[in-house]
Amino acid sequence: MINVTAICLLIGLLFFFLIIRVPIAFSLGLSTMITALYLKLPAMVVTQQMVKGINSFSLLAIPFFILAGEIMGEGGISKRLIDFSNVIVGRLRGGLAMVNVLASMFFGGISGSSVADTSSIGSIMIPMMEKQGYDKDYSINVTITSSTQGVIIPPSHNVIIYSLAAGGLSVGKLFLGGMIPGIFLGLALMALSYAIAVKRNYPKGEKISFSEAKKIVRESILGLFTAVIIMGGVISGIFTATESSAIAAVYAFIITFFVYKDIPMKRMGVILRNSLKTLSMVIAVIATSSAFGWMMAYLKIPALVTNSLISLSDNKYVILLIVNLILLLLGMIMDMAPLILITTPILLPVVTKVGMDPIQFGIVMMLNLGIGLITPPVGSTLFVGCSIGGAKIEDIAKSLFPFYALMFIVLMILTFIPEITTFLPNLIMGK
Repeated sequence: MINVTAICLLIGLLFFFLIIRVPIAFSLGLSTMITALYLKLPAMVVTQQMVKGINSFSLLAIPFFILAGEIMGEGGISKRLIDFSNVIVGRLRGGLAMVNVLASMFFGGISGSSVADTSSIGSIMIPMMEKQGYDKDYSINVTITSSTQGVIIPPSHNVIIYSLAAGGLSVGKLFLGGMIPGIFLGLALMALSYAIAVKRNYPKGEKISFSEAKKIVRESILGLFTAVIIMGGVISGIFTATESSAIAAVYAFIITFFVYKDIPMKRMGVILRNSLKTLSMVIAVIATSSAFGWMMAYLKIPALVTNSLISLSDNKYVILLIVNLILLLLGMIMDMAPLILITTPILLPVVTKVGMDPIQFGIVMMLNLGIGLITPPVGSTLFVGCSIGGAKIEDIAKSLFPFYALMFIVLMILTFIPEITTFLPNLIMGK
């Protein structure tokens, strides 16, 4: 029997706490605990579910990914990736915008974080673009939208969270599944950025000599090899995701402090502190989201949502469109990690019932929630971009509409053409 009161209490309390700006981890934990007390369940059960949620060997990959991204971001890799991208596309009209998108594509393959991408690439590119005559809104728009590639292009720690929430899907397949969609999104953003650059007559970049280009490429390849280690190890089966992330962190440490030498060794303390700060937030959210997800399962919410959506229509395309709209709306008001843990058990049965591959759904979910990262009122990447660029959020949000429209079109293409996502995983790792 469905306990409507308990369901309303659980969901209502969560949104109430979010509205009054209680941190997401506490909002999830408090709403779960209060609902458990209402149902007269032992409080210890909630605690056990929180511990169970983080008691996974696969989660060890997340701190290593975060550490590797922090080391490379702090140690000058972002500047080298910008220079590398400039060699490839800098001479085009609006070349700095093209460089911005391409650098984000490369950096996303190292940090796996939209916010990290915006912080590292944006702090260099936004002032540089403004200095070269680009409008402030355009500079910020290109930076924050291109940074969403980081949640799709491997290695993304959010994909690992989805893998766990989906019952242990292959991380290697999910990494492969994100490669073509991530590149497709990047190319689409480059096309739009170029069209706007031509319309506004933004300048072309300067030509780079062959000898200088060769030096830039040589230095950049060392940093990009971090992503090669992760992808190659996981896909080949030589390493697990956890092992490859640890090796990547060690490699990043060696390259940063013994090859690039842009920062002194004493900066390692700051890097570790920043990594620990990020990790503590991620782990707290995973723990409380696990308890919240368990409570939803106890109240049969996933089955209720599945039956409700299926009863609305028997048309696959209508159901998938509704699922996308749900994720887009939720992404506007909640952070990414808890949404993955909460919505995956609810929506995955719905989409698989209408024939969507779980790997494809994972990438579609990442893009949905990535759009949420640049959408008010809780768009963390939008906040960071506006902070770096010194602009008002409401002004940037208005100018983002062409980019929102493009990303929605890409989202629909990925939703309704599964081969874009499933081709590489099926080709390399089999069905």
